[in-house]
Amino acid sequence: MSELIFYTNPQSRGRIVRWMLEETGASYRTEIVPYGPVMKGPDYLAINPMGKVPAIRHGATIVTECAAICAYLADAFPAAGLAPPTDRRGDYYRWLFFAAGPVEAAVTDKMLKVEPNAEQRGSVGYGSFEETIDNLERAVTGRPYFCGDQFTAADVYAGSHIAWGMMFKTIEERPAFIDYVARIHDRPAYKRAAELDDAAAAATV
Repeated sequence: MSELIFYTNPQSRGRIVRWMLEETGASYRTEIVPYGPVMKGPDYLAINPMGKVPAIRHGATIVTECAAICAYLADAFPAAGLAPPTDRRGDYYRWLFFAAGPVEAAVTDKMLKVEPNAEQRGSVGYGSFEETIDNLERAVTGRPYFCGDQFTAADVYAGSHIAWGMMFKTIEERPAFIDYVARIHDRPAYKRAAELDDAAAAATV
């Protein structure tokens, strides 16, 4: 088995990948990367030239970017059932990367008080914030998960964005979102991941 190393900081989006790792059941080693000179230093830049966490190294393979890491881990550990069969991955890919693209861009722009006008909406991938969040709401209404009855990496990634958005008040606390987040946060792997990251955060203070 190739060694799996997880580079993270508990005060980062690495929490998404920690949860994904716990869902896979894979054995992994954690390296906490402090912010500042270490994260921007040559040793870590050899892992991620952006100088950001999270990242993973699986044998000789390095993967960065949360959505990419989630997709990679789902394929690397198929026994965990975190991706549908390839002929049923339409919703899976759609919502995994909808969250990585339109949702993240729309939420960030709103937070920065950047709002495209009617003419500019055709030039931005998300169109409008309202349109993006309404589509996200529809995706989790009337079914347990983004891919129907199957929990997948799309729920780990997109679900984390919904949960954080509501926590930081960048996404409205709609009933469908509240019910959905309660459901995915009740998973044992999520609870284990949160405990591990909370403990790591306390140790680094």
